[in-house]
Amino acid sequence: MIAAAVFAWGAVSARLQRADLTAPIVFVALGALLSTVVSHDTVLQRETVKLITEVTLVWVLFSDAARVGLNELRAEAGMFVRLLAIALPLTVVLGWLLAAGMFDSFDVWLALLVGAALAPTDAALGAAVITNRAVPPAIRSILNVESGLNDGIVTPVVVLALAGAAAAEGKGGGGTNHALLELLLGVAIGVVAGGFGGALLQTARRRQWADDEFAGPAALALALAAYAISLAFHGNGFVAAFTAGIAFGRTAGQAGPKEVYFVEQTAGLASLVVWTVFGLVAVPIVVNDFSWELLVYALLSLTVVRMLPVALVLRGTNLRLRAAMFIGWFGPRGLASVVFALLAVEELGDRAHTAVACITTTVLVSVLAHGFSARPLARRFGPSLAPAEAVAVSPASSRMSHDKHLHVG
Repeated sequence: MIAAAVFAWGAVSARLQRADLTAPIVFVALGALLSTVVSHDTVLQRETVKLITEVTLVWVLFSDAARVGLNELRAEAGMFVRLLAIALPLTVVLGWLLAAGMFDSFDVWLALLVGAALAPTDAALGAAVITNRAVPPAIRSILNVESGLNDGIVTPVVVLALAGAAAAEGKGGGGTNHALLELLLGVAIGVVAGGFGGALLQTARRRQWADDEFAGPAALALALAAYAISLAFHGNGFVAAFTAGIAFGRTAGQAGPKEVYFVEQTAGLASLVVWTVFGLVAVPIVVNDFSWELLVYALLSLTVVRMLPVALVLRGTNLRLRAAMFIGWFGPRGLASVVFALLAVEELGDRAHTAVACITTTVLVSVLAHGFSARPLARRFGPSLAPAEAVAVSPASSRMSHDKHLHVG
C-alpha cells in the first residue's frame, strides 16, 4: 500500500499540491488510515522504524549542509547570524521554559528535550512558499538556508538533553560530559570523512576515473559512511553526517551539487515512508493521550515560541515587520523533530511518553497548519514582502531557493 501510494503521489503530486495537499499531509493521513486497520506492533519492528528514520535524517542533514554554499551565506551573512546564532537559541530557551512550566512531570532535561526537538524547521512542509515566485527571492533564500542548517545546529542540544535525562534516571552512560565527547568526535570524523570524500571524488572526476552515473550513489554512501564510522568510534553520527555535508560541499568541486541532488532525491523517497510511519505510530499516541495542555503547547510552539524571537532579531534590518512575521510563521516542524522523538523513546522508554506526545502533537498540527496555509499566504502576502531596500541575493541563492526541497514538497 505504501509503495502504491508513493507511485500515485509521483503521478498526481502537482495536481494535489495545487489543492494545498502536501506530501507530509497525504502520507501522514495514509499512516493514520493504516493505524485503524493494522496493528503496527505486528507489522513494524521497532529497530526497522529506527533504522529508516535515522538513515533518512542522515541523508537530509548531509544534503542540506552540502547544499548551502558560501555565496548564499555571504549574501545575507548578518541575517543568518541573527536567525541561527540568536533566534534559534532563544526559541530553544522559550520552548524549554514553556514545557517546564506546563508539564509537572518534566524535569529540567525532559523540558529541554522538548524545547530543542521542536526548534528546527523543515522547509518541506512549506515548500509552496520556497518555490512560489510571488515571494521575494530574499525571503525564500532566508527560509531555505535557515531550515538547511538549524537541524544540524540544534542536534547537540538534543543529545545533551537525552544524556542528562538518562543520567538523572540512572540509566547509565557518561552523562553530559560523555555526550560532549561524542559531539566532538562526530564533528572531527564528519569533517575528515566529508572533506576527504569530496576531494577524492573531485580528483577522480578530473582524471576521468569516476563514472558520472555512480557519483551520486557515492555521495549517498559517503553520508552513511560518516555516520557509521562515527558510531563505531562512539561519536555522534548525526553531527558527523551534518559536518560531513559541510566539508563535502567545500571540497567536491563544481559537480558536487549534482551528486548532492541525488542524495536529496533518495532522502525524499525515504521521507515519504517516514511520514507514513509517523502517521501510523504518532496519530494513535496523540488520540489516546490528547489533552488541552498538549494542544496549547503545540499552538504556542508554532507561534509565540518561534515568531517572537524571529521578530525581535530581525528588528533593525531592512525587512518589514510583515516579512519578519511571515518568516516566523513558516517555521514548520518536521522530520528532524520526528527522529528526535524516536530517539527519546529509544533512550528513555516510558519516561519520555509525555515528551513524545508533546512533540508528535506539535508536528501533526504543523503538518496541517503549514501545509494548508503555505500556498494561500504566499499568494496573498508574497508581493508585499519585498525588503525596504533591495537585498542582495546571488543568482546561485535564487536558483537554490527554487529547486531545493522539491523532492518532499
